[in-house]
Amino acid sequence: MAVLRIVLTVVFLLISIALTAIVLMQEGKQQGLGTISGAAESYWGKNKGRSMEGALEKITKVLAVAFMVIALILNMNKF
Repeated sequence: MAVLRIVLTVVFLLISIALTAIVLMQEGKQQGLGTISGAAESYWGKNKGRSMEGALEKITKVLAVAFMVIALILNMNKF
């Protein structure tokens, strides 16, 4: 069981580093404050899910869930 705890700790650290890097790579949400009503929606705004920014958001969500699950598992002290 000690080997499993070590493996989970290493995975936890890798996810932590990856999550930090991906959050820093994302654009700020304040860039669109100049448009009051959102009428100036561009192609990139409409197809955000297919863009790099959309992919970064999806990866962030997956890594955040994995981070929380592994943190809970490591905190249970069953290993």
